[in-house]
Amino acid sequence: MLKSPHLLGIKDLDAESIDLIVKTAKEFKEVLNRPIKKVPSLRDVTIANVFFENSTRTRLSFELAEKRLSADTINFSASGSSVKKGETLLDTVNNILAMKVDMIVMRHASPGAPHYLSKHIKANIINAGDGTHEHPTQALLDTFSLREKLGDLAGKKIAIVGDILHSRVALSNIYALKKQGAQVRLCGPSTLIPKHIQSLGVEVSHDVKDTLQWCDAANVLRIQLERQQIKYFPSLREYAQFFGITRKILDELPKEIVLMHPGPINRGVELSSDAADSPHSIILDQVENGVAVRMAVLYLLASRA
Repeated sequence: MLKSPHLLGIKDLDAESIDLIVKTAKEFKEVLNRPIKKVPSLRDVTIANVFFENSTRTRLSFELAEKRLSADTINFSASGSSVKKGETLLDTVNNILAMKVDMIVMRHASPGAPHYLSKHIKANIINAGDGTHEHPTQALLDTFSLREKLGDLAGKKIAIVGDILHSRVALSNIYALKKQGAQVRLCGPSTLIPKHIQSLGVEVSHDVKDTLQWCDAANVLRIQLERQQIKYFPSLREYAQFFGITRKILDELPKEIVLMHPGPINRGVELSSDAADSPHSIILDQVENGVAVRMAVLYLLASRA
C-alpha cells in the first residue's frame, strides 16, 4: 500500500514505495501477456483522464491500463471544453467530480497544478505531467524497464542526455534513480543544463561520447522546441552533430549499453533512426511497460482509498 493517496511526483516517494510499484507492475505485466488481459480489480472505480496538454503515449497508456483493470473511464480534453470560456481549473475538476469520479489522472502545463488540486478535492490524483516539473509515471516505467535489463540499479551508471532544462522526465528520473542508489550523469549543451542541478547529486558533462562510454544506460530526451522561448543552440543540425547519437557511435563503444527514450523521438536530431531501432534500444519495451506500471499505480492508489 502506498503511503500517500496521490502520486504527485517521485520527490514525494521513498525507495520502498518505488519497489512496491515495480513489483506490482511485474505482476500486471504477466497479466498483460495472458490470452485474457483484463482483471476486475477496479470494477467499481471511475477514473477521469483530464488532459490540458497534448499527449499520445501517456494518455493512451493510462486509458488502456484503466480498461485492463475494468475501471469506468471518462476523458476530458481542454480543447473544446468550458476552459476555453474561462472556467477555472478547480471548477472544471469539481464539475467532473460531481459525476461521482473517484480518481483524476491529470496533465497540465502549469508546474504544481496537481499539488494545488490535491489540497482542494477528495479524489485520488495522479500527475501525468505538470509543465517542466515532474512526470512520475514515466520515471517509474523507466525504472521498471532498466531493472528488467540491468537488475538492481544500486551503483549502476545512468546517463540522461539532451534537453534537461525543459524536461519533466529528467527531474523525475533523477529523483527515482538517486533514491535507488544509481549514479546519474546529465549530458547536453551548457544552455540546456539547469543551474545548480548538481545539488541533486548528479554529474554534468558536455561530451556525449565520453558519457556513453561511462554509462550502463542512456535515457535520451528530445529537444522541446515548443517550450523554448529563445534559441538555446544555433540549429538542430548543429545539435545533432555534437549531441546526436548514431548507430556508429554505439557500435564504437567498448561495451553494450541500454538506449532509452520517453518519446516522441525527433529522428535525426537526438537519435538517428538506426540507433533508435538498434538492438541497444528498449524504447518499445518502455511503451509496453508503461501500461503495466500505470496499472500498478492505479491499483495501489485505489486499494489505499
